[in-house]
Amino acid sequence: MSSAKSSLSWPSVSLTIDARKLLFSLSSFLAAAITLAIVFSASLPRPWWALLTVYVTAQPMSGAFRPKMLYRLAGIATGAIVTIAVVPNLQNAPELLVLCMAAWTGFCIYLAVLDRTPRAFLFQMAAFSSAVISFPYIENPADIFDTTAGRVAEMTVAILSVSMVHAVLQPWSATPVIRDRAKSFLRHARRWSVEVLSGDNGEQENAYRRALASDVTELGMIAIHLPFDQRAAPITQRRVIALQQQLANTIPLASAAANRLDLIEREHGILPELNGLLVRTMDWLGSAESRTAQVGALIDECERLARQAEDRGDWPSLLAASASIRLAQFLNAFASAQRLANRIGSPGRLKISDGHEQSFRLARDHGVAVLAGAATAAAIILYCAVWILLAWPSGSATAAFAALITCSFAAHDDPSPIIGRYLKATLKTFPLAAFYLFVVLPRVDGYEMLMITLAPALLWMGYIQADPRRSPEALPMFSCFIVAMGFLARFQADFSAFVNTGIAQLGGIVTTLAVTRLFRTASARWTLRRVMRANWTELALLADIRRPFRPGDWTARSVDRLGQIAQRIVAARPGDDLHAADSLADLRIGRNVIPVRKALSHVPHDLRHDLGLVLAGVADHYRGCTRLSKIVPADAALLVPIDRSIDGLLAQLLDEYCRQALRALVAMRCNLFPEAAAPVLTAGKTATLRMVQGGRA
Repeated sequence: MSSAKSSLSWPSVSLTIDARKLLFSLSSFLAAAITLAIVFSASLPRPWWALLTVYVTAQPMSGAFRPKMLYRLAGIATGAIVTIAVVPNLQNAPELLVLCMAAWTGFCIYLAVLDRTPRAFLFQMAAFSSAVISFPYIENPADIFDTTAGRVAEMTVAILSVSMVHAVLQPWSATPVIRDRAKSFLRHARRWSVEVLSGDNGEQENAYRRALASDVTELGMIAIHLPFDQRAAPITQRRVIALQQQLANTIPLASAAANRLDLIEREHGILPELNGLLVRTMDWLGSAESRTAQVGALIDECERLARQAEDRGDWPSLLAASASIRLAQFLNAFASAQRLANRIGSPGRLKISDGHEQSFRLARDHGVAVLAGAATAAAIILYCAVWILLAWPSGSATAAFAALITCSFAAHDDPSPIIGRYLKATLKTFPLAAFYLFVVLPRVDGYEMLMITLAPALLWMGYIQADPRRSPEALPMFSCFIVAMGFLARFQADFSAFVNTGIAQLGGIVTTLAVTRLFRTASARWTLRRVMRANWTELALLADIRRPFRPGDWTARSVDRLGQIAQRIVAARPGDDLHAADSLADLRIGRNVIPVRKALSHVPHDLRHDLGLVLAGVADHYRGCTRLSKIVPADAALLVPIDRSIDGLLAQLLDEYCRQALRALVAMRCNLFPEAAAPVLTAGKTATLRMVQGGRA
């Protein structure tokens, strides 16, 4: 009987609450309470605007929040100054006023999309703060100064309240987020590297590559926030930048090693010694318990095998040497990244050997930024034209909401899916706002009871905002809930006003969605082609010996573009020629151009001439890709100077510069001409004979 009872036990239901998310929600709610108290006491005209600013400004990660707070305050001030300067002077020409405000908003969005750092929030806030302040008063700008002062005061109180509360409670620190992101990257890199090195890199390769490149770029964005996070942040920031450099190196190095191994296996078969080294490398990568101290022996063995193969001087040996040295470089970068990831947030200074370099430069595209700014300006002109021509009483609110949404999502290639989710979240929140406005708030008396009754809804939405997967739903929920209820100094349950406000919100969202589909749906593929062309253009400049040589800047921008291409390639049609453009191969070729350029001043004149022909051929190849906007096969004539340069380097005493150039030329030949026959190398036989004779002597 007892056994029967035990088998009939009720299923247990556990409700798990994340403490960090709850702390963030409580922090935001406390900031909202302080903001409303100040706004009500000062009798500011729009308490709802201040309350909405609290939740728009709040960020779960304190380090990410503070720089954005400073830039937002500067953006608000800039937008207010522009509004006061423009609106009164053009009050008699509303068409010209709309044109000027649209041009200003588009220019700010252009700068925001171009910048891609926390500074973008300054331009973004300047854009839509001037829009939401000016549009409701275009037809009657007499009170524009008082209105602007009220909006600035409300937003400033909100931002300072959030800043103060988050400074005290610090819901999340950036340091553990960076550590988790780095370890996530390393886990993905282990899995991807094992699959690539084993030759089993089919359908999942692009997904892994996209995740890895995105993580590298995201680490650089987080590193910018670190000086605002803690006193020891400069040291941590240097570690994160060094970590980012090492992580960026792992992707092309693993891919290059796999490329050489594929060629060796297809043409000559992998030698037992190299195969055993590869197996031990994959065992180390595949084990979750592997330590960085164990990788030193593998790196030494790779380098020893590479030097022995290079001394033999024949083509199969050079391929084996190339695979071995790329494997060693990959293991070194991966182990360095693992050590740096484990030391993020720990005391101590960064050593030069840890890989400290200058900040990770992001790629910028003026064409993409111009498109985003022009689309935003055109959309705002269209909103205002419909509103003015139809003489719609709520048109100003619709234009303001539409401008806010357009500015918020202007940086996306195709914002329409996000705006569609924004619309759904808004529709789901209207019943809650109606319940509070017509059922709950009429029974509330006083500020204290107001905050107690608002707590369940605001805490719930704040908890959603703290969840990275659901945070996009939070902004429309807050916007609908707060704006629909009004939160004026005196309670007003006006059903017609509630409906008009709701229609204005929905109208702004629907109009934005329609305009976005009209102007921006084709931009994702267009942007992808532009990013690829920019990558090819910079590769041509890197190989041009007449141009300045800045390899560090090129590497950073190329890895950043690799992430952009990987994220956007899904927008291309299955048969599109864009799929044939291998951005990772371009990255590998660019990295091989660098040691060739460095070796130019360390080789004899004839060999320098051949190396110059190689670099000129690479530059011409990528100029052709840029001109045709698609990848084209390299000219077979380029094989002649490449093979002659390899033969010439083998005839030299291989110092460090010549050895690196030899390895780069072998890799470049494999990347540009993977199907070409093996070269005929005469100097390699002479070098081998000299080595044998030297050994006998």
